[in-house]
Amino acid sequence: MALMFNLRLILATLLVLGMWACLATSRTLSDASIVEKHERWMAKHGRVYKDDIEKAERLKTFKQNLEYIESVNKAGTRTYKLGINEFADMTNEEFQATHNGYRMSSHQNLSATSFRYKDVAVPDKMNWIEKGVVTGIKQQGRCGCCWAFSAVAATEGINKITTDKLISLSEQELVDCDTSSNQGCEGGLMSKAFEFIIRNNGLTSESNYPFEGIDDMCKIGDETNNVAKITGYENVPTNSESDLLKAVANQPVSVAIDASGSDFKSYSSGVFTGECGTELNHGVTVVGYGEDSDDGTKYWLVKNSWGTSWGENGYIRMQRDIDDEEGLCGIAMQASYPTA
Repeated sequence: MALMFNLRLILATLLVLGMWACLATSRTLSDASIVEKHERWMAKHGRVYKDDIEKAERLKTFKQNLEYIESVNKAGTRTYKLGINEFADMTNEEFQATHNGYRMSSHQNLSATSFRYKDVAVPDKMNWIEKGVVTGIKQQGRCGCCWAFSAVAATEGINKITTDKLISLSEQELVDCDTSSNQGCEGGLMSKAFEFIIRNNGLTSESNYPFEGIDDMCKIGDETNNVAKITGYENVPTNSESDLLKAVANQPVSVAIDASGSDFKSYSSGVFTGECGTELNHGVTVVGYGEDSDDGTKYWLVKNSWGTSWGENGYIRMQRDIDDEEGLCGIAMQASYPTA
């Protein structure tokens, strides 16, 4: 009996040890898989760390972001998908500090003294990309000058509509030279950018004054040879998606949004309906609107400045006509457009 008991005890012990070994192997394989994914991601995006300590910290953040993205997509409860993009090794706080840059101002004049599109009829859908009015997706890098990219995209749009010339304009000129009200990589407002372009009698091209992603001295001479002009700008009546629709039906429009959520940072595809507030911190450009072909969800088509690895090749479709008057992420709160 004692021998039989000892044999059973030995077998039970071996079984438990075997289970622990399997679990340990599983964890090792899982960790190895994440390390491999991180290495591939680093190679794809050209990411290099200063030392092994920084690499270990970034791997930890990468793992956390990856696990969150996979859990959201696996749940399948959202109308959109998340994905691993070039920001996958950054925390939300780091990302907001470097990739947003819209600065809400209590002194900003939001009154719409004139709104030229108040009585216009609008088509069911609009896509200014398909109409050849939008330049390619750009990348602001770790410079918080989203305001400049938003204002430039809207200016490029009205310039194409009025002159039939699509010219990529210079965000760096705004970063370097529009310093009386805006703060370059530290943030700014699209309306103030429009005011600078008017005072400056135009804006030069991207090729004349390339983007550097840093605050620099304002250049003069050939670098600032203006190639596009605007005569003014107007604010869309605040907190009105219907008025925003009228404006976007006629030209690309600069808007401010709350882009602080984890889902926004990792957005990959679909109509974004994610949770966000109205603490406006990011400038983007609405370049169209429509309805999703699968479920009929109405959306705004928005051009961002985070490169093509983010979102739908650099764009996001954001839910339109929600119950809150401010619009999703505050998209209808502070919209404006240049006139020419």
